[in-house]
Order: sequence, then structure tokens, then C-alpha cells
Amino acid sequence: MIPHNEISDTDLQSKIKQKEICLGGNRKLKIYGTLHCASGKRMKRENRVFFAAENEAQQYGYRPCARCMNKEYKKWKDGSI
Repeated sequence: MIPHNEISDTDLQSKIKQKEICLGGNRKLKIYGTLHCASGKRMKRENRVFFAAENEAQQYGYRPCARCMNKEYKKWKDGSI
């Protein structure tokens, strides 16, 4: 997990291009989603974190976003994850 306020914009872009960062999350709400999610783009920088993979986000106790990861969210809500 990489907090957004602890990484420079150039390092962030580099890690995204190299696929070291694939998902973003909200630290306060404990929700993760795609980097293109409209909800994720609106959050404050100090609340945003980044993950390399879905299992990493889940290890930190985050749940899938209902907006951009609807299938994964339904599985989580049903208790499958």
C-alpha cells in the first residue's frame, strides 16, 4: 500500500506505466477500485492509497468499489470474498 501523499507525481506515473500500481483506494472508507473510477478521482489526496493487486487491498481490509468493480462488490457483499 502506497499513500498518495507519500509519492511524487512522476513516481506515481512511472509505477502505473510499469503496472506496479493497478488499483486505488480510500483510506478512510476502506474501499478500493480501478484507477479510472469517477468516485476515486474525486477523493482527497490525503485519503488516497494505491495497491499493486486486489489481494493486497483485501489484506489491508479494503472492500471493492460498488461503482467500478460491481461484480467483485457483489461477491464481497454475499460473503464470497
